[in-house]
Amino acid sequence: MGRRILLIGGLAAGTSLALPQVANAARPSAVTLDPFTLGVASGDPGPDGFVIWTRLAVNPVAEDGLGGMPDAAIDVQWQVAADERFRRVVRSGSASARPSSAHAVHVEVTRLEPGREYWYRFRVGRFVSRVGRALTAPSPDSLVSSLAMAFVSCSQYEHGYFTAYKRLAEDRPELVLHLGDYQYEYRAGVYVAPGGNPRDHEGPETETLANYRQRHAQYKSDPDLQDAHAVAPWLVVWDDHELDNNWADEVYEKPEIPQPNFLARRAAAFQAYYENMPLRRSSVPRGIDLQLYRRIRWGRLATFHLLDTRQYRDDQGCGDGYKDCPAAVDPSRSITGAEQEEWLIDGFHRSRARWDVLGQQVFFAQRDNNNGPAKVTSMDAWDGYVASRQRITQGWVDAGVRNPVVLTGDVHAHWASDLKLDYDDPTSTTVGSELVCSSITSGGNGADSIPGDHPFLQINPHLRFYNNLRGYVRTTITPEEMRADFRCLPYVQEPGAEVFTRASFAIEDGKPGLHQVADRPPSTAVRARSADADPAQVIADTVAWETERP
Repeated sequence: MGRRILLIGGLAAGTSLALPQVANAARPSAVTLDPFTLGVASGDPGPDGFVIWTRLAVNPVAEDGLGGMPDAAIDVQWQVAADERFRRVVRSGSASARPSSAHAVHVEVTRLEPGREYWYRFRVGRFVSRVGRALTAPSPDSLVSSLAMAFVSCSQYEHGYFTAYKRLAEDRPELVLHLGDYQYEYRAGVYVAPGGNPRDHEGPETETLANYRQRHAQYKSDPDLQDAHAVAPWLVVWDDHELDNNWADEVYEKPEIPQPNFLARRAAAFQAYYENMPLRRSSVPRGIDLQLYRRIRWGRLATFHLLDTRQYRDDQGCGDGYKDCPAAVDPSRSITGAEQEEWLIDGFHRSRARWDVLGQQVFFAQRDNNNGPAKVTSMDAWDGYVASRQRITQGWVDAGVRNPVVLTGDVHAHWASDLKLDYDDPTSTTVGSELVCSSITSGGNGADSIPGDHPFLQINPHLRFYNNLRGYVRTTITPEEMRADFRCLPYVQEPGAEVFTRASFAIEDGKPGLHQVADRPPSTAVRARSADADPAQVIADTVAWETERP
């Protein structure tokens, strides 16, 4: 589809390192209430620095999306230190937080040492933000001994408390990947989890810039989310709910409900996303376009290829949903677009990393939910774009990628799978691995299960693990292996749940595929699925959880 540019006034204002003062700038002393209610964040680390972020708001859920701030630029001081008590400040400066960017501040800190911890904070007048921890990437030629990385997705504020973010912060990762659905677009009462919603969204369904800014601010006000942002740098990519459920490029979800202003809605969502995420200036949006796919290198240990499977995809085949659909195998259709696909495969050929990790949104491996001759799969996932998946998988095989691993969110459950060039032949060679994180809250409490009892695992023998509790995945990456701990909470619709590891898998260097290294029985506080549950009902439940059609 053609690209149409919608210009929004002040799109890039307030996002560079040190903006000039403007005539209507307010003195910091004009801010009389704590403006750091949305916390701090860091992101996109390189060997010499990272992005640090904050956004000023004295009333986060103000309907105009501007956080109760004055209609004037505010000077924000920042510091980066080599110690948590700021006895050794190594970089400092100021940035202008402007109303045109909802008083967001993005600082690209440079000239730091590679492969070490730093701490950062902001100040406006007498108010000082909390302290955040960030890390620089190792030097490009360094094969470091380990990386502690966690990945998450799908945090529906209404469906539960963000305890999983708090538990993740307590694990002290060095890097966090958020794989999409950071926030949800619905107005209160539209998308209701089983058992009811313990919290409500403020404002209407997000359609305008003010709506999206208000929604992001409501999420960022959550103290558990703030803890997770403050503990480590994040690499973020979106999925669908940052804009509209199951959107595809310039196509909105439900054609029977016209959205004549969808492109303006998309531009607003993209601007608010940038304003609220620790992204570099290379991701400043231009109308309806935002450059999100990018590559982050962690020395020679790992390369993270961060993908965007929404902005460039063809529309879902056969009207979306789970279908046996001829369009799914159409070789002309793409989930990434040709340019991003070429960029990714070129990255495979250039990579010298021990691990090549794809951080992306939707299920990669084949998941057929039909035990007969028909192939019934999700048109919103890579199963709806089989040729795209085949080209990319063949691309890493042809490039001789040493250890390809796909990280996935979206489906509100933990999964693990072996990746194949031919999923219809269970004996075919395994050429990679996929790890899928559950949701932070989306879908409500969920339920525990015997790990192998889901019918999908019998129909698709390359699928190795499933669990429907909420949580995240904690990984430890070393030159010898990548270990993944599937971290689970027994409930999220009340605060305070403890976390436990439901299962752990390892991928050995040079040996594609997963092997289980630990398991733990369900907690006594967890409701386990009955071993004789009706397989057809389990499949129906899975489809319902994933289609998310309120």
